[in-house]
Amino acid sequence: MKTIERLLLENKAWAQEHLAVDPGFLSKLAIERTCEIFWIGCSDSRVHADEITNSEPGRIFVHRNIANSVISTDINLLSALEYAVDELRVRHIVVCGHYECGGVRAALRKAHPGQSLLNKWLKHIKDTYRLHRAELDALATDRERQHRLVELNVIEQIHNLSQTSTIQRAWAGRQGPELHGWVYGLEDGIIREIAHLDAESPLDPLYEFDLGGGL
Repeated sequence: MKTIERLLLENKAWAQEHLAVDPGFLSKLAIERTCEIFWIGCSDSRVHADEITNSEPGRIFVHRNIANSVISTDINLLSALEYAVDELRVRHIVVCGHYECGGVRAALRKAHPGQSLLNKWLKHIKDTYRLHRAELDALATDRERQHRLVELNVIEQIHNLSQTSTIQRAWAGRQGPELHGWVYGLEDGIIREIAHLDAESPLDPLYEFDLGGGL
């Protein structure tokens, strides 16, 4: 059986199984829900927000990309962020990285000349390495460096979020949302919070917006 055919069959089985347990399952999903959480995660197929948090569908608004990155020129991410904050009015934003991340591992290698777009994306992770080079180079093994860079990358993305006008407007207007930096362990299945920012967190003035100017 072809892979795509199997996926379609599994979809039917999934729907039938859920309806057998709860006949109203799909009708409840069709009703618009208000999400309290915006999740920025990695595209890695092993890390699904609903599954690893044991959440029902509809509770978490999700955006995923390579290495859970928050990049100031990524219109896709910024549009999702604006919708989550201004329309859904989420209370929490989670940036969730994970150990054994292929994007982080790739950023530790020399760039491949034939991957021009991927190289541009991974450069942001390389920049994080450069900022923390002394700490990372002092670690004994490549695995330790990879794991620590996963953590530092998550922390960097939390700060990138705080430097957006969307977040700064929301913090000034409604004192939310809170920003959480999480790392998921593939080996033990546990999520650990390693960073947290909220409306009371100090910002580097270099990145503050002049909200009185209408930005």
